[in-house]
Amino acid sequence: MTKQPMDAEPVTAEPAAEAPVAEVPVTAGTVTAEPLWLVAANVVRWRRYGDGGQELRPGTKSYRGGSKVHVVTTYGGMGHEELTTIGRGRHTGAYITIDMATRNLHTFRPVAVYSPAVLRRAAAVGVDGAWATREDAEELAALLARLAPRYREEHWRGAPHPVPCRCHDCLSPA
Repeated sequence: MTKQPMDAEPVTAEPAAEAPVAEVPVTAGTVTAEPLWLVAANVVRWRRYGDGGQELRPGTKSYRGGSKVHVVTTYGGMGHEELTTIGRGRHTGAYITIDMATRNLHTFRPVAVYSPAVLRRAAAVGVDGAWATREDAEELAALLARLAPRYREEHWRGAPHPVPCRCHDCLSPA
């Protein structure tokens, strides 16, 4: 325990005149972020797997089949075969950010994202909204919708489908 001299006066802090007084404290819950236009897609319910694609597995290792994911970035130099997605993980249900193959997604569509968790993860990846307009999202969704079936077909080129087959191409109406 420290002792103060008896003749020392207590020091009090005076409020600064320039400091504005906020009536409502700003917290993470009260800050509203602008929506961000991203491409949403669903994970294929069943995907071909193994030697010659004769096995079927539900969803992917990280996502359940049918899960909604948000496409944050694509790798254009690789022909958009791989992309970075944000979605709820298969095992924990918490949001995860992973790179995955375009062939494992379907039903690409532009969406305005308001979810704070998705917006935080998108900002961590480096997407700040400067490029993410509705028109950009519509254009990217149309491109990925054309490429995904082609990549599914090319990946298993020449290999027959298992019997009975429940892969996305066999379950989708023509």
